Amino acid sequence: MLLDNKILVGKSNDKELFILPDKANRHGLITGASGSGKTITLKVMAESFSSAGVPVFLADIKGDLAATCLPGENNENIQKRLDKLGITDFQFKGFPTVFWDVFAKNGHPIRTTLESVGPTILSRMLGLNETQEGVLALVFKISKENNYKLIDLKDLRLLLQYVAENSKEYTVSYGNVASQSVGTIQRSLLMLEEQGGNYFFGEPDIDLKDLFQTNEAGLGNINILHAVELFKQPKLYASFLLWLLTSMNNNLPEVGDLDKPKMIFFFDEAHLLFDDLPEYIKASVVQIIKLIRSKGVGVYFISQSPNDIPDEILAQLGNRVQHNLRAYTPAEQKIVKAVANSYRANPAFDTEEAILNLGTGEALISFVNEAGEPSVVEKATILPPQSQMGALDDAMRLMVISRSIYQGKYDTLIDNVSAFEILSEEINQKREAEQEALRQKEQEKQAKAEEKAQKEQERADEKAKREEERAKKAAEKEAEKARKNSPQYKLGKAGGRVVNSALGSIGRKIGTEIIKNLFK
Repeated sequence: MLLDNKILVGKSNDKELFILPDKANRHGLITGASGSGKTITLKVMAESFSSAGVPVFLADIKGDLAATCLPGENNENIQKRLDKLGITDFQFKGFPTVFWDVFAKNGHPIRTTLESVGPTILSRMLGLNETQEGVLALVFKISKENNYKLIDLKDLRLLLQYVAENSKEYTVSYGNVASQSVGTIQRSLLMLEEQGGNYFFGEPDIDLKDLFQTNEAGLGNINILHAVELFKQPKLYASFLLWLLTSMNNNLPEVGDLDKPKMIFFFDEAHLLFDDLPEYIKASVVQIIKLIRSKGVGVYFISQSPNDIPDEILAQLGNRVQHNLRAYTPAEQKIVKAVANSYRANPAFDTEEAILNLGTGEALISFVNEAGEPSVVEKATILPPQSQMGALDDAMRLMVISRSIYQGKYDTLIDNVSAFEILSEEINQKREAEQEALRQKEQEKQAKAEEKAQKEQERADEKAKREEERAKKAAEKEAEKARKNSPQYKLGKAGGRVVNSALGSIGRKIGTEIIKNLFK
């Protein structure tokens, strides 16, 4: 409830307990056991910030915050609380509500790109160990340096496969890419996809400015993330909200101290963020909480116990509401004592005893005062919400969504050119080049085989020719031999010798006669 331009959360006797708008970015904490009234407190704060013109973001993990868009109705319990508070001018009203849903079923789609999430938060989503996270970071670096845009899961899956298959090319420049780690990451991506991660990653991605809007009457929009299904995957839920906080911190400008915040961000079931959180991520979250207040964003954590929040972050949370805690064991009693000691004591009551005996709707409250210090703790009754509490029927939800200024803006998924298309083209070109090289190799091999066959044929032909010539010569030789051995040849040869002998004798006689005639 907004009163005198201040956020009225509860009353202690006749003392009104306000969050000062210019101190609201000092962050806050709402804690208490299940059923102690944390959700009502969250709702009252969200409504009041909206009335002050401050946009709000919160996650509806049980589906009972959606009716914030409708005016509340008086009943016996609410009237008793109003009478106890002495409030006579209470107005029931609905608030400007924008529904968002990672799964795009109960609100406008809210998605982002893998590049925006980055390897650190993605590793948290996937539950990777340090070695596997190192490989994932390496793949993201390869993506950035080679302009392989990582938009959705298919981009990352193909890039992981491509890097693994070509690991030798990347080892020198980027380090070793262990195939076993790549296989683990691929399996984790499949699990993330089954959990709904394929809905979360893609384009068009959320424009953060759409979460910082007011309506035409100047009321801050209450952005409600329908997280009933998302909350069933605790790491995905916590990682999503961490990404959103990180994006705001990275993209919002410094604004210094403002009269009122630019946004209030409620982080429900905050223990899920810090469960098994590696130290380096915890250090990053601490840094975000320290810096984001100067960008006009107040972060309010909601959990069962302050012990769920690391001390370094707890120290940054100035506006606190503590509902009932139960302590049956020495360990639980020790926690209650520590919680009580974290407040500035009020001499009117024992803080530790009060924490254990708070009724539903009651709380211990300490907000940052005008001097910027935590105020003395007060025991108070929380105001009832002005809007309706509970679930919203489908017809009303669809009507609110259809009337939203964001209707249609994010509905159609866009598949822009990214790593998948680029790598697919490169892989196809590489395969074609390999096939062409293989074809050329086969052609060269075939040409060599044909050349070899031709040479062998030429050698065979030459050999056959030589064999033919040898056979011919042998045949001629045999024929000559046969001719010489024939009776005719022998007879002719013998006759020839006789004739030659006779001719020789005649010649010798004629020669003798000639010589004689010369010397007469």
